[in-house]
Amino acid sequence: MQDGADHSQIHKRRRLRSTARWLALLTVFYLAVAYALLPMLWTWRDDDESPASTYMLTVTPQGIPGDPINVGLIGSKENVLRAFAAAKWDPADAITLRSSIEIGASVVLDRPYPDAPVSTLLYEGRRQDLAFEKPIGKSADQRHHIRLWLTSADAEDGKPRWLGSASFDRGVGLSHDTGQITHHIGPDVDAERDTVILDLSNAGMLSRQYQIPGRGPTTSGRNGGGDPYFTDGMVTVGVLAP
Repeated sequence: MQDGADHSQIHKRRRLRSTARWLALLTVFYLAVAYALLPMLWTWRDDDESPASTYMLTVTPQGIPGDPINVGLIGSKENVLRAFAAAKWDPADAITLRSSIEIGASVVLDRPYPDAPVSTLLYEGRRQDLAFEKPIGKSADQRHHIRLWLTSADAEDGKPRWLGSASFDRGVGLSHDTGQITHHIGPDVDAERDTVILDLSNAGMLSRQYQIPGRGPTTSGRNGGGDPYFTDGMVTVGVLAP
C-alpha cells in the first residue's frame, strides 16, 4: 500500500513538473513573439507614410503610429502641475517593475491605483515629459489620461508650449498589432480632449482657450495597440492662468 501511494505521489510530482515546464515554455514563447518578434517586424516594415502624414501624431517606441495630438497647453511646468492638481488629475508613476506589478494587481483585484503608469509614446522622437490620469471606478482598468510633451517652440507670448495626446482607457487587453498587454482606448478621442479642457476650465486654471489644426479629420485611425479612433483633427489649446 505504501509503495503504491509513493509511486502515485512521484507520478503526480512529475506531471506537475511537466506542466510547469510547458507553461514556462509557452510564457517564453509569448514574450518572445509579443515583445520582440512582432515589434521587430513593425520596425522593419515598409513605411508608406510620408512625413506630412505623421504630423501631430505620436508613435510607439517600435515606430507604430499612436494616438493623435489633440490638446495644447501654454504655461510653465509648474503651471501645468498646479493646474492638473487643481483639476484632481494624478501624475502617472514611471514604468518600473514595482509599478507594473501594482497596475496588474489593481486591474485583477479591482483595487485603486490612481498613479498607475502609462505606456511610453514618442513625439518628435522623445517620450512624454509628463502624464496625468483620472481613474473611473476603483481600479486602473478604466481611466482618463493624457501625455504631454514640452515643445521646442514657445507660444507667441514667449511662454512654454506643451502638446498632448488625451484618450480614454476603456479596459485592459492584448494589442491587436503585437499581442502585448495594454490598455485599449475609446474611439472618440475628441471627447477626451474636451474632458481635459473642461476639467481644467472648471478648476479655474485656464484664462482662455482656442483651437489650431492638428492631425486633420480622421475617421478610420488606428493607434499603437490597433484600436480604432476618429477625430475632427483639431487641437484645443488652453492658456494656463498665471
